[in-house]
Amino acid sequence: MSERPIHILMIDDDEDDFFLVTELLHDISPGQYVLEWASTYQKGIAALENNSHDVFLVDYRLGPNTGIDVLRRIQQMPNQLPVIMLTGKGDYKIDQEAMQAGAYDYLVKGEITADLLERSIRYALDEYNHRRSIEESEKKYYGIFEKAHDLIVLADCDRNIIDANPAALRTLRYSREQLLKLHLRDLFVSREQSEIFLNNICNTGATTALEYEFKTADNKKLTVLINAVTLDEAAQIFLCVIQDITDKKREEQEKQHQEKFVITGRIARVIAHEVRNPLTNILLAVSQFKEEEPVVAAGEDTSLYTDIIERNCTRINQLITELLHSTRMIELHMDQYGISELVEKALVLAQDRLQLNDIKVEKNLLLPDVMVNADEEKVVIAFLNIIINAIEAMVPGKGVLTVTGIRNQDKVKLMIADNGAGIPEDKLARLFDPFYTSKAKGTGLGLTSTQNILLNHKGTIHVDSEPGKGSVFTIALPVA
Repeated sequence: MSERPIHILMIDDDEDDFFLVTELLHDISPGQYVLEWASTYQKGIAALENNSHDVFLVDYRLGPNTGIDVLRRIQQMPNQLPVIMLTGKGDYKIDQEAMQAGAYDYLVKGEITADLLERSIRYALDEYNHRRSIEESEKKYYGIFEKAHDLIVLADCDRNIIDANPAALRTLRYSREQLLKLHLRDLFVSREQSEIFLNNICNTGATTALEYEFKTADNKKLTVLINAVTLDEAAQIFLCVIQDITDKKREEQEKQHQEKFVITGRIARVIAHEVRNPLTNILLAVSQFKEEEPVVAAGEDTSLYTDIIERNCTRINQLITELLHSTRMIELHMDQYGISELVEKALVLAQDRLQLNDIKVEKNLLLPDVMVNADEEKVVIAFLNIIINAIEAMVPGKGVLTVTGIRNQDKVKLMIADNGAGIPEDKLARLFDPFYTSKAKGTGLGLTSTQNILLNHKGTIHVDSEPGKGSVFTIALPVA
């Protein structure tokens, strides 16, 4: 026997039935049940509002109303307590209607015994507690599913996407209807990666966190970590918890670029010191040789060779000077400028090249403009270097240069995109290295110098590219 008695509300217009149930409950266990009687539908509804009962015994026939009306009223209440319907003998259609309407059980009047009534009440309460437990679990799951910052995707081994949480829809840029029409492999950039992932989860039932590349609805690449576990082995349904680490990876790359830049600068200074001294001696020796009267005439070849030596020594000296300029901390003359204003100035300087190559320019600049602390001349040169590279990567007459500005909290981002040849992945990592170039006449110091300028402005530069689809240079600078 429980410490607290079970409170029962009986809604029935027959007083004899109420006394019969009272006696049966007393026979089961005196003091275990507290029975309250409502003799009409209206009184029953009023008693429901007190919310002080554990279970309801409801007669199907209540004058102009029925027990189904009571069931519907209970279902509108926040706490939908169990209802046992009392029906007449042979009312099988009513019994079925009552169960469909939400009744936990039904008892036939005239056939109710103490054991039958006790078992029906006990089963109804057990089922109610079981349902409540399931509802609480569902609420917890729903809360995690709906409010999680990580992407959660439910899928099966037939590659169907069954469900996705709001974070997944936001990040992947799909509506729920669009995403549910996709196969899971459609989210992966590489079909090979999708097959590796599916083989792992469908054969072993779980996967550890592994790194993959996803693509959004607008073809933006995301780097993600996926943990997956099987929820239903028979149906082969699994849950994926996906962490978007794109920004984290980018920050790591930018940190590596900065460290690499510092090391490159140190090496450049060592090279300059070690190479310039012997170069100076060579140039002095050549100059002395040319000034002195030769002992034996050597003909015209002597002048030719000394000129070659002198010319190449001078060229090496110039390259060292350019390397030092592109990798050292530079003196800045800072002031506040609008990021869109600086871009417009760079586009003006590139106007001749744009017209000569018949390049279309699409601008999505920030209005109103966002101010940044900048050395105007140097930042314009940095932007110009990127624009010129984009122009040279595109086919004349077919090129489209897109310049987009975005405000992101305390940073402003500028994206300079082209539809040119693109850059192979193995070359992206070396793009900012000194003297690295794919141009026949390039020095390979333009992007090194650009990176130097942006790093000195506490900014960053990142490149996304795909062969045949063009490149996007993303520059981030602190907002003034």
